[in-house]
Amino acid sequence: MAKPMTKTQLVAALAEEMGTDKKSANGALEAITTLITREVSNGGAVTLPGVGKIYCRERPERMVRNPATGEQIKKDADRVVKMTIAKALKDSVNG
Repeated sequence: MAKPMTKTQLVAALAEEMGTDKKSANGALEAITTLITREVSNGGAVTLPGVGKIYCRERPERMVRNPATGEQIKKDADRVVKMTIAKALKDSVNG
């Protein structure tokens, strides 16, 4: 498996794709990240065309098991960030 792309590599690739400098590309990436974070943390969802949908899901209160002791513990309700991958991306990977 290939190593994940770092932020520096992503900014450089984005700058090349946009035909701009790395500072502008970094600003664009930071703005997108801020917008996604704000929208999802407020309970909304963001669809990135061709990539997928990022959303927040509520998880109910539940019983979990401590793997070290086997003890059952009650875990409070919480929220978790999920992402559904777009069919176009799945097809390009498997295609």
